[in-house]
Amino acid sequence: MHPSLYLDRLSVPGFARVEVVETSPSTNAELVAAVRDDPAAWPAPSALIAEHQTAGRGRAGRSWETPPRAGLTVSVLLRPRVPAGSLGWLPLLAGLAVVRTVSDGGVTAAVKWPNDVLLPAVDTVAGLGLYRKVAGILAEVVPEGPDAGGAAGAAPAVVLGIGLNVSQSAEELPVPTATSLALAGYPRPDRTDVLVRMLGEMHAVVRRWEEAGGDVVASGILAEYTAVSATLGTRVRAELAGDSGVLEGEAVGLDGTGALTIRTDTGEERTVTAGDVWHLR
Repeated sequence: MHPSLYLDRLSVPGFARVEVVETSPSTNAELVAAVRDDPAAWPAPSALIAEHQTAGRGRAGRSWETPPRAGLTVSVLLRPRVPAGSLGWLPLLAGLAVVRTVSDGGVTAAVKWPNDVLLPAVDTVAGLGLYRKVAGILAEVVPEGPDAGGAAGAAPAVVLGIGLNVSQSAEELPVPTATSLALAGYPRPDRTDVLVRMLGEMHAVVRRWEEAGGDVVASGILAEYTAVSATLGTRVRAELAGDSGVLEGEAVGLDGTGALTIRTDTGEERTVTAGDVWHLR
């Protein structure tokens, strides 16, 4: 039996609203709908957390579910005041925030472009190498029409979903390529502590990004992300979105939009904005 979150400890500096529900099909879908229905009720940043998510959504429409109270399923509402072309960095910023949260517990984590957080493993698996996935991230822009209540010229609302495996046993994980903080030796996988730290790290990195006008170089975020990336500097195969083909080469960098630059064997550099990336070595 996994313990519930301790609601009396869920005070997160900088957050306007933090709500916990017992069950949600998808915190992202629920928060997107709530923001569209009443934007003023969800000032940024706000968070919706479910003790049990029954129909979570990942990239490319994939679904997933975790046992009740074993992980953290969190959706954060943001209205980042940065150029629209920079919004692709949001999942990467969330990954960096999760890495910092986990590293506070003495576990060495890494980010996999574009939306996964990994922990070291003792054996290799296809696509991840000596890593296992501990968290996934999904960003969705809230489609606010003229009647949605948003002020003219206001920053766009974005819901950023984070699913983090905390106390799952090996039998409770959905796939063998996953892990949890507990399985990785995290010294005290208290979900409430992890949640408060994670939201605090998310707020801090987004604030730095906004203060730099969305410039990941000036803010130092690009350098920090690069330092914890398991993707950059490795040989990868990108399965491009929309059945647009496959691209193989070395992952050599990220641009201002968060897109991945891959250098092929012919020396050509191509930019990937979306797709599944497999680590080949």
